[in-house]
Amino acid sequence: MAERDEALVTRVRALEQAIGEIGTTLDETTTCRELASFLARHLAGASATVDVLAEPAAGTPRPGDAAPGGADFPAGAVMGGTVAAGAVTPPGATSAGGATAGAAAAADDAGATEATGTPGHSLSVPLAVHDEEPLGTVTATRAGPGAFSADEAALLRHVARLAARHLGHARRLAATEDTALHLQRALVAEPGSPHPNLEIAGGYLPAGARTLVGGDWFETVRLHFGRTLLVVGDVMGHGLAAAVDMNAYRTALREVAATDLPPHRVLRHLDSVVAEDEGRRPATCLLVRVDPARGSATFASAGHLPPVVFAADGSARLVDLPVGPPLGTGVGGYEPTTCSLTPAETLLIFTDGLVERRGEDIDVSLARLAALRLPAGSGPREVVDEVLRGLGAHGAEDDVAVLAARVRAHPTS
Repeated sequence: MAERDEALVTRVRALEQAIGEIGTTLDETTTCRELASFLARHLAGASATVDVLAEPAAGTPRPGDAAPGGADFPAGAVMGGTVAAGAVTPPGATSAGGATAGAAAAADDAGATEATGTPGHSLSVPLAVHDEEPLGTVTATRAGPGAFSADEAALLRHVARLAARHLGHARRLAATEDTALHLQRALVAEPGSPHPNLEIAGGYLPAGARTLVGGDWFETVRLHFGRTLLVVGDVMGHGLAAAVDMNAYRTALREVAATDLPPHRVLRHLDSVVAEDEGRRPATCLLVRVDPARGSATFASAGHLPPVVFAADGSARLVDLPVGPPLGTGVGGYEPTTCSLTPAETLLIFTDGLVERRGEDIDVSLARLAALRLPAGSGPREVVDEVLRGLGAHGAEDDVAVLAARVRAHPTS
C-alpha cells in the first residue's frame, strides 16, 4: 500500500510539473516540443514522438505535413523526440519519429494502445481532450525490456490531454487572427479607382503575429479633370475599435472629397464633422491631390508624417509641409502646399509604422527613409517593395500602410 501511495504522489507531482512546462506559449510547435521533452524526462529510458494532424476535422494529414526523424518542421508536421525537434532523447534511446498520426496505433477505449511484435515497447495515446476530435497521436517508445506501467500510461494520457487543450486554444486563436487579418486587408487593400493617367501600388503589414485589426488605411478618390486624391490615415490605437473608426473616417472622407474641395478644405470639413462625435478616436491623415495635366501635387496634412518623392535615379527627398492638428480635435488650421510631380518621379505616402522605431527620434527615422537609394527607374510597385524591405517593415512594432503613385507619361508621336 505504501508503495502504491508513493507512486500516486510521484504521478501528482509530475502532473504539477507538466502544468507549468507544457503550453507556455500559444505556438503549436513549441507546445509539441515541450510535451515530447517532458515525456522523455519522466518516462525512464523512453523517447517520445508527437504526431500532429494539420487539419483535425479532415482526419488525414496533408501531403508534406509529416517530416521523418526530426527534419524541417512545417506547420502541422511531426514533432519527434529528438534534439532537432527540440525534445530530449535519453542516451541509448531511439526516436519513434517518422510515423504520422494516421499510421500510428489506434487508441482503444482506455485511451492507450501498446504495440507488440516489435523490439521494445511502444505506447500510443490520442492527442485529444475527452470526446473531442483528436489533433494527432503521442507515442512513447522504450527500447529493450520493460513494459510501460499503469502509472506511466496514466501520466501519458493526462499530459496528452493537457497539451491537446493548449493546442486547441492556439488553433482557435490562429483562426480568429486569420479572419481578422483578412478583414483588415479587405479594408485597406482596395484603394479605389484612380484615373488611368496615374499608376499606383499599395501595401499593408500588420504589427507582429498577435495583431488583429488596426486603424491604418490608404485610399484613392477620382476627381474631375483627370485629377486623383491620394489618402493615407492612421487612427490612434489598435484593435477592433480603431478599425471601426478607421472605416468611419474613410467613408466620411469619400463623401467630402467628392465635392472636389481643395485638400486643406477637405481636412477642415472632415475635422469639424468628426469633432461632433465625442466617441470617435483622433486620427492623422495626409491628402495629396495629383494633377497629371499640370504635373503638380497639392498636399495637406493633419498631424501626419511628410511624404517622400523618389527621383528617376532612385534618390529620395522628403516634402516639406505645414502640419495641422489631427482630425477630430475641432481646431482646424490646415494649409496647402503645391509641388511639381513629373512622370519620372514616384510619390510615396505612408503611416508612421514604416519609419518609427522605439526610443528613436522621429527626425532620425525620417532621415533613414530619405537616405534610401532605390534602383533607377523604380515604379510604384518596386518602390513599395524596396522601401518595405529596406526599412525592415516586416518586423515593425506598428501597423504599416503605404501607397505609391506615379504619373503615367503620355506617348510622344
